[in-house]
Amino acid sequence: MKSEIKYIELKSGYSDDGPAWIGMVDFSKTGKTIYFNGQAFKGNGHGYARDIQNGDLYWISGVKKNGLDRHWAGGGKIFIDKNIVQEYLELTGIIQLDLKKYELVEITETDKRLFNELENQNANSSMNSETDNLSMTELEKTLTELKREEKYSDSKDGKKFLKIRISEIEELIEQKPIIP
Repeated sequence: MKSEIKYIELKSGYSDDGPAWIGMVDFSKTGKTIYFNGQAFKGNGHGYARDIQNGDLYWISGVKKNGLDRHWAGGGKIFIDKNIVQEYLELTGIIQLDLKKYELVEITETDKRLFNELENQNANSSMNSETDNLSMTELEKTLTELKREEKYSDSKDGKKFLKIRISEIEELIEQKPIIP
């Protein structure tokens, strides 16, 4: 399992100004699960990924050498793991951390076993269990939101992930019995 310094930003409920972190992430053997700060994300190592527990959408990418990790339209301090500051400075070539832009924090270790068990449970249950009990209106609202996210995604991998999720929701809508 390899580790890497990454930029992580919450997108669900925000545009480009969600809470953001820079810290060391761990990957599963396949590289499709990313572990960070007590959370696990399903993705492909970079681009959009979903929180395994609550489905929130995150942007996860490598850090930029120029230190401009936030989207140009975004704002707010970036939380940075105090244990990786020196490595981050060396990686980016920045001489000193600007504490107006960054806030030092302690990152929580992730219990990978917990998420492995959770993923195994999810694999054994319905793949769409989070949407199985949604009404037709809720499914259509979710579909509209996913299509909007896809439209504004500037990541090939993010669009691919969203296309898969859109097709899953569309299939559920087709299969859902019409209740008069």
